[in-house]
Amino acid sequence: MSDRNRNEILGIRIDSRSQDELEWIIASSVTSGSFTRIATVNPEFLVLAHGDACFRDCLLKADIRIADGSGVVLAGLIYDQGVSRYPGADLVRFILSVAEQAGVSVFLATKEGGLSTYEDVREAVIASYPSLQVDGADMLPGSDTESDRIRHASVVLCNFGAPEQERFLESLRSDPGSIRLVMGVGGAFDFLTGKRPRAPRWMRSAGLEWLFRLAIQPKRLGRIWNAVVIFSFLCLSDRMRGGKQ
Repeated sequence: MSDRNRNEILGIRIDSRSQDELEWIIASSVTSGSFTRIATVNPEFLVLAHGDACFRDCLLKADIRIADGSGVVLAGLIYDQGVSRYPGADLVRFILSVAEQAGVSVFLATKEGGLSTYEDVREAVIASYPSLQVDGADMLPGSDTESDRIRHASVVLCNFGAPEQERFLESLRSDPGSIRLVMGVGGAFDFLTGKRPRAPRWMRSAGLEWLFRLAIQPKRLGRIWNAVVIFSFLCLSDRMRGGKQ
C-alpha cells in the first residue's frame, strides 16, 4: 500500500479496507481465527494517544483500527485521504449476529456503576439474538476477577471507555484461552438497552452525531471540545509539519 493511501492520522494508521472486506475478516476471526483485537477509533482516541505514549502504544497494538467517529473521516480530508467509517454501534450488532449464527459464546464486560448493567445489556442482547450464548459481569477497570470466565468465551465486548477498555482487552492477548475476537464498544451497550438514544440517521450521515450527544448530555462539552476543536487543531498542525499523506 502506498504512503498516500495509508490512512495515517496523527501517526495512527486507520484500516482502509471496505466494509465488506472488514466484515469477512471479522466473521472469519469469530468462527475460526486466532486472537484479534479491534479498536474503533474516534477523535477522542487520537487526541488521547497524541498525549499519552502508553495509550498510543496500546492503540498501535490493535490488529484492526476502524474509523468510528465522523471526525476521523473529516480528518482524512485534511490529510488528503479517503477514510471510510464503520460506526462501532453498528459493528457490535454485526458481531453479535455472526456469533449467534456461528454458535459461539460472547462475554459482555460491562463497567460497574455504568448506565447499563450487565443484566440490562444481556436482556437487550437476548431479545435481539435469542440463540446467542451470553455471559458477562459488571466489572471495574483493571479487575481480573472474571478472567477464567472471560477466557472461556470466543468474543469479548467491553465498555470501560478509553483508555481502560483498550488496555484491558490487550491484556488478554498473552493468555487468550478460547478468545478469538475482542472489541471496546464505548456507549454501544447503552444504545442496545435504550438507556441512551442514538442520533437520528440523518445526523449520523451528516457527521453531526456529536451535536446530538451534546444536546442530550451537556456535561460532555469538554469531551466534545477535545473531539472537535483540539482534534482539528492537532490534525492541521501535523499536516502543516508534513504529516503522512
